Amino acid sequence: MNPESAGLRVDDVNGITRVGFVEQNILDEANIQEIGDALGALIDSMEAPKVLISFAGVAHLSSAALGALITVNNRVGSKNGELRLADIDPKILEIFKITRLDRLFEIHGTSAEATATFS
Repeated sequence: MNPESAGLRVDDVNGITRVGFVEQNILDEANIQEIGDALGALIDSMEAPKVLISFAGVAHLSSAALGALITVNNRVGSKNGELRLADIDPKILEIFKITRLDRLFEIHGTSAEATATFS
């Protein structure tokens, strides 16, 4: 699965895989499945993945997208990797807090702050 065809921008900076979204709205069930599959394949291809997912420009996120993120988090954890989330719109961040997912994920205000926390 090609990350670009799933609507993801992926680049590697100093061993950290940075992932961003092309779309503003991550709501479509089929698209979320593609994103999950692409991220899963990406993580599976790495030894101890260091992944930063930036939500810059994302205005809406569905509950299915949150489910896919939990799966990604579990996959990264199973490979002794590290996952950081950053650049989350305040309205979306509120959803993370309401669902208590802010306790599951390591969330940072900016990509730069998140990048500095990788070991």
